[in-house]
Amino acid sequence: MSFSFLIDIQIFLIEHRDWLRAFHIISFIAWMAGLLYLPRLFVYHAQTQPRSEASETFKIMERRLYRGIMIPGMVLTFLFGVSLLFTSQYFAKGDYWMYLKIFLVLSLASAHGHMGKWRRRFELDQNTRGPGFYRVINEVPTVIMICIVFLVIFKPL
Repeated sequence: MSFSFLIDIQIFLIEHRDWLRAFHIISFIAWMAGLLYLPRLFVYHAQTQPRSEASETFKIMERRLYRGIMIPGMVLTFLFGVSLLFTSQYFAKGDYWMYLKIFLVLSLASAHGHMGKWRRRFELDQNTRGPGFYRVINEVPTVIMICIVFLVIFKPL
């Protein structure tokens, strides 16, 4: 791959930066919808008996949400986010807020992974946690999302 090809890609990305930003925000919203809703499903699922009709319904809902919305939302958020990094000078300018944003997004990815693990335990009827645990966990993505929004709007660092 030649260096000029990379420059051509960067120019293309810069010329379409507004589209990248729009799709980045849309995919982030989709991902966050799942991160906010899945723990709420876990709260209700934890109140059912294993292998009951309600439990089996929650398993389907959780699987579809995780695989159909959350995974594509996360992948596209990362894809468009990394593309946007190639169109900017954040790291050259010393915009430290961007480092914190990346850390927070990686924290959301970690929460996503944990939710996938918990979803799998529910699917195998091996959940050992009560609804209270999932009520608390439900707040974690919200707090991280609020921090990301403030960082992006105010760029304090």
